[in-house]
Amino acid sequence: MNLDFKIKNLLLICLIFLGVFNQYNSQTGNIDSFKTGADQPEVYLPLLEGKTIGVVTNQTGLMSDKTHLVDFLVKNGIKIKSIFAPEHGFRGEADAGEKVKNGVDVKTGIPIISLYGNNKKPKPEQLKGIDLIVFDIQDVGVRFYTYISTLTYLMEAGAENNVEVMVLDRPNPHDGYIDGPVLKKKWTSFVGMHQVPVVYGLTIGEYGKMVNGEKWLKNGVQVKYTLVPMKDYHKKQRYAILDRPSPNLPNDKSINLYPSLCFFEGTQVSVGRGTDLPFQIYGSPWTTNLPYQFTPKPNFGAKDPFLNGKLCYGENLSEYPNDLRELNLEWLIKAYKSYKNPQSDFFLSNLFFDKLSGTDELRKQIMAGKSFSEIKESWQSDLAQFEKIRTKYVVYQD
Repeated sequence: MNLDFKIKNLLLICLIFLGVFNQYNSQTGNIDSFKTGADQPEVYLPLLEGKTIGVVTNQTGLMSDKTHLVDFLVKNGIKIKSIFAPEHGFRGEADAGEKVKNGVDVKTGIPIISLYGNNKKPKPEQLKGIDLIVFDIQDVGVRFYTYISTLTYLMEAGAENNVEVMVLDRPNPHDGYIDGPVLKKKWTSFVGMHQVPVVYGLTIGEYGKMVNGEKWLKNGVQVKYTLVPMKDYHKKQRYAILDRPSPNLPNDKSINLYPSLCFFEGTQVSVGRGTDLPFQIYGSPWTTNLPYQFTPKPNFGAKDPFLNGKLCYGENLSEYPNDLRELNLEWLIKAYKSYKNPQSDFFLSNLFFDKLSGTDELRKQIMAGKSFSEIKESWQSDLAQFEKIRTKYVVYQD
C-alpha cells in the first residue's frame, strides 16, 4: 500500500514536471521560431521586384543578423529612390523635437528626406516616381510616441498620390493590454492623432490596418496597404528589441515605464533626460521631500535637457519590476502633491499635458485630488468602446 502510494506520487511528480517542461519548451520554441516582418524576405522581395520604392525607417530597421533593411534591399537589387527619416533621424541620433535635416545616406548614396518638423507628411513631389513605400520601424505601442503619426501621414500621402504602403511588422513592447484615457478629438495633435487610449494594444502593422479600415485618414481616403506579419508572435510574450527606439529610451526598463512617466513632459518635472537613466527616474527642484537626487546635464540624448544643471529631487525607478503591465499614475500624483513652487504651476502653461493625455480631464482630476483608482475607473467606458474597434484589427491573438 505504501509502495503503491509512493509510485503514484512519483508518477504525479513526473507528469507535473513534463507538463511544466512542455509549457516552457513551447514558450522558448515560440521565441526561437519568431520572425519580424523584415526577417521574411521571401514574403516581401517578390512584391518589390521591378518597382521603385521609398523606405521609411531608422536605426531600428534591422534584421536578426543586425543587417539594416536598406542595405539588404540594395544588396538584393531593389531600387530605392528615397529614405524617409522620422523623428530622431535615419540613424536615430536627434533629440526629441529636434529638427532633422534632409541629406544623403553616406553608405548607400540614397537621398534622405526628413518626415519631421515642417514636413511630417511626404509631399507629392517627394513621392513622384515611387510605386511603393516600405515602412519598417520599431514602435513602442504608446499613443504619444510619434511613429504611428508618421505612419498615418505616410498612408494619407500614399492614398492621395496612388503610392502603395507596405508595413514590415515588429513587436509592441506594450502589447496585450489597453490602458489610459482615450483621446478626445479636440486634443488631436502629432502626439495623438486618433481616438485611442494611451496604451492601445496593437502592433504598428495592426494599427495601420485600423487607421485604414476605420477611414481615419483625411477625407476618409484609404491606401493600398500590405502588412507583412510577424511569424509566431504572441501579444503577451515579450521580445528582445534589436536597437533602442530613440536616444532617451535606451533599454527595456525605460520602455516599460514610458507610458507612465511621459506625462511628466507636460509638467515642471524632469524624466531624467540628460542623465544615465532617462525615463527611469523623475524629479524637480520643487519636490524636495522625495528621496532621490540627480542633476540633468547635456549628453548624447539631450543637448539641452529640461532643468539643465538644476538639482532635482525625485524617485529612482530603475529597479522597478520588469513586468509592468499597466499605466501607473501613482508617481505623477505623488509629484503633484509634493510640488512646492509659488512661481510656477506644476503643469506647464502651454498645457502640453492635455495633448499628451488627449483630454483636459486627467489634469483636472489630479488637481481635484482624485485617487489613481478613481481616475482609472473613469477610463473604463471609453476603453470598452475602443476595444470593440481594436478587436476588428487584431492579427495576432492575445
